Amino acid sequence: MSLPAWLTDGMAALRAYAHHPDPRVATANFIALLVASNQPFYPLYFYWSVGPEIGPTAWTFLSTPFFLAVPALSRWNTVLGRALLPIAGIANTLLSAKVFGVASGVEIFLIPCAVLALLIFRPSERWIAAFPLAGFCFLAYFLFHDAYGAPSRIYSAAEYAALLRLNMLSAGGLTAFTALTFSTLLADAEVASAKAPGGGEARD
Repeated sequence: MSLPAWLTDGMAALRAYAHHPDPRVATANFIALLVASNQPFYPLYFYWSVGPEIGPTAWTFLSTPFFLAVPALSRWNTVLGRALLPIAGIANTLLSAKVFGVASGVEIFLIPCAVLALLIFRPSERWIAAFPLAGFCFLAYFLFHDAYGAPSRIYSAAEYAALLRLNMLSAGGLTAFTALTFSTLLADAEVASAKAPGGGEARD
């Protein structure tokens, strides 16, 4: 059974938007669009896992345009485009910690943000982008963990436990997916290197 033409065309347009001749940039673009496409479903995940008080989840949509802008910015400057991915993730995490409170465990998303920052840049770009961004993820935890003030809504202990599980699973899944994606990218680079005349080294 074939997909509707509009869906096929839409998927093709998204693939074209995420495409970049640099596979590392293309991978960052893909992850950014994946995160953005998943955000509209977060209220549903919240409703099913935590409860019907989903109003505060609307704040998470503020970061959606920034995730969507990653491929566009990457066409202008690949370093800035890739940097926008963890920056948007960090900003969304800090905002969510303020909205939901640290009891929600949402600060755990700083971990995949740091992992992304360390993987999407080349060794030559580490000191200008990867290390500062990853370092800020850890610094942000120590700076802001006790400084958010009261959340927008107080949930029950059971709701916070459910929200903690949801955030741990989501952050863990994103971290695992990121690792798997870059593992595949490395494997492809090894195959390309082996096929190259003289078995030349792959790009870092």
